[in-house]
Amino acid sequence: MKASIVVLPGDGIGPEVTAAGIVVLEHIAERFGHEFTFSEHAIGGAAIDEFGDPLPPSTREACATADAVLLGAVGGPKWSDPNASVRPEQGLLALRKQLGVFANVRPLKLHPRSAALSPLKAERTRGVDLVFIRELTGGIYFGAKTRTADAATDECRYTVVEIERVMRHAFALARTRRKRVTSVAKVLETSRLWRSVATRIGAEYPDVALEHQLVDSMAMLLLTRPADYDVIVTENMFGDILTDEGAVLAGSLGLLPSASLGETTLGKNRAGLYEPIHGSAPDIAGQSLANPLGTILSTAMLLRHSLGLTEEAELIEAAVDSVLEHANLTRDLGGTATTHEVTQAVLEACLSRAEAA
Repeated sequence: MKASIVVLPGDGIGPEVTAAGIVVLEHIAERFGHEFTFSEHAIGGAAIDEFGDPLPPSTREACATADAVLLGAVGGPKWSDPNASVRPEQGLLALRKQLGVFANVRPLKLHPRSAALSPLKAERTRGVDLVFIRELTGGIYFGAKTRTADAATDECRYTVVEIERVMRHAFALARTRRKRVTSVAKVLETSRLWRSVATRIGAEYPDVALEHQLVDSMAMLLLTRPADYDVIVTENMFGDILTDEGAVLAGSLGLLPSASLGETTLGKNRAGLYEPIHGSAPDIAGQSLANPLGTILSTAMLLRHSLGLTEEAELIEAAVDSVLEHANLTRDLGGTATTHEVTQAVLEACLSRAEAA
């Protein structure tokens, strides 16, 4: 298979973890006889520094023709001035809009070794295997904004279509899992619309159980009963917060992957946006201390969702499980290994598993 993959290293540790992802994808291509071509482009703070634009035209053009996009991280203290008119996160928001992605999929399945690093007791994290689906195109991040010397507003707006499509993705995914969907909202007018659409779409999937939760209640339940949940679907801002809370269960932000998918990527092998959920971590950038596993697992999602290569994705996931079980890990997981050493351990696990097969 031939595929064109755009790589957006971004800021902080982004270049280090995307480099790890490329190495693993190159190994997969060689092992299975694929031909992957990679092109790197600027985004975020690095793009502001070089082009004065967090998503320059050259990056837009490359992403428009790619089969998949692999992103590192954006942002950092250097560009954090709240009065700045151009900010790194604007590049990410613009890219999501350009690609037409609307469902951010974040799986959370705990490995016993990483679960031991969670601040929660083992009995609370045992058996956790859930997926967050965060709507990406509506809500307060994309609503109209105003600011004066004395006040500021951010409009929270949702359309029925925006809610319908992310709900259908949540229910379709739940059918392949434990057949339970939890829809999270609040008491706002947009939340009332969200709940009514969720209930109507849920009726189209009679084999899937639907539960509604308020976001504050959900925040508590994620810490007290996380193993009870299967697919959790919510709006943009609530999802942004809940997924970071959920990452605490795994013991490290560096372990968790994500895929942002659109109409043309859901089962149709088209471009999506893949990235670890961690930030740019500028305090450890350039020191080979970053955990690459979230990015490497994101490449598995890329193979599965955008390229339709399930066997290859499963090989990477099994290799990461083996590394978590047996290898020295990065310091966020209690080890002393470097980014490069963990990446090499994943490659060695891929080789050993492929040879055993």
